[in-house]
Amino acid sequence: MPLIHPCLRTAAATATFLATGLISSVATGQPERSITVDSARLARIGTVVQEAIQAGDLPGAVVLVSHRGRTIYREAIGLRSIRPEREAMTAETLFDVASLTKVVATAPSVMALVEDGALRLRDPVALHLPGFERHGKEAITIEQLLTHVSGLRPDLPLDEEFEGAGEALRRILDEQLQSPPGERFIYSDLNFILLGAIVERVSGQTLDAFAGERLFDPIGMRETMFQPPADAAARIAPTEACTPLGWPCGGPDGVMLRGTVHDPTARRMGGVAGHAGLFSTADDLARFGAMLLARGRAADGTRAVLSPLTVDRMAAPSTPPALSIRRGLGWDLDSPYSSARGDLFPATRSYGHTGFTGTSIWIDPETETVVVFLSNRVHPDGGGSVVALRGRVATLAAAAVSTVR
Repeated sequence: MPLIHPCLRTAAATATFLATGLISSVATGQPERSITVDSARLARIGTVVQEAIQAGDLPGAVVLVSHRGRTIYREAIGLRSIRPEREAMTAETLFDVASLTKVVATAPSVMALVEDGALRLRDPVALHLPGFERHGKEAITIEQLLTHVSGLRPDLPLDEEFEGAGEALRRILDEQLQSPPGERFIYSDLNFILLGAIVERVSGQTLDAFAGERLFDPIGMRETMFQPPADAAARIAPTEACTPLGWPCGGPDGVMLRGTVHDPTARRMGGVAGHAGLFSTADDLARFGAMLLARGRAADGTRAVLSPLTVDRMAAPSTPPALSIRRGLGWDLDSPYSSARGDLFPATRSYGHTGFTGTSIWIDPETETVVVFLSNRVHPDGGGSVVALRGRVATLAAAAVSTVR
């Protein structure tokens, strides 16, 4: 599909053009089923995003909707940067995707090692990270880290500065539990910092190298990376003005982060961490979603990245039945963090994740739809909110696509 800059087409024209192209392709007989696309509902996505921009909720966003592996809506809206200079958003913008790192890089890397027989979901964490067993943590498993039921607190204290991934891990190994393992859902970055460390210990590679080799390169995610190079800065959406280690952002010594990870713990760890640090584009995340809908194969069908059983297992409810929330292995199914699902995608049968910087991906196998929402809502001063907007976008996308069997 061609790139359609928002300055060249209205949202309605964009949506109609892409929908018509999709229907024409279906008419050639390539897919097994015909589809209909409600172009008016797709066009409404741009309208609701623009309304949120005017309300001050965010400077700009890139929204991409794909159906059965084909892009049916792709638009850049608003501004990529407000300070120090105003820049228009482009569809090729690189975003700090924050906690999407957990499900795009870390969780599938863990599962690739499970497939290799290098570790098991039931393995105690301490088997791979000696010293973790202190303070009653000896029974915590890798699966409990993936589902956020380990009992660990959400993060390391932000007012205690440190530097280096090794120091972060040392502090987490010495953590005490907030609840017994398996009894309570606590969304915790510590879980995924540990998982990233396990990937590195077991594979013998850094997390960024392993994820690049096993996940990103095989499916053509060439613009998904940790620690983006300096020559990519012009295309990166800036976040906040921060000190090198400190939090909160702002203050006279703050420098606008652009290509440096926004998350303070990941920043202190050097930019590569299991919970945050990844940068990506809407197109690359759509490729990742298409791989999952293809049950682990690249879009062209030539390479298997994950096995079909692995993809299914990751998306299946895996939290203890006694808990009201439902999480997969990394993926969010139905929890207080599920705003990006909207009102129409089914709970527990669709899955996704959100990121603090204003990002999300939601995947619905039933309709074979991927919704990617990337924004810079924390720019320039940490304000803004896209919680409601993400849900509205997903609802419109779900309503726009129907399948004729």
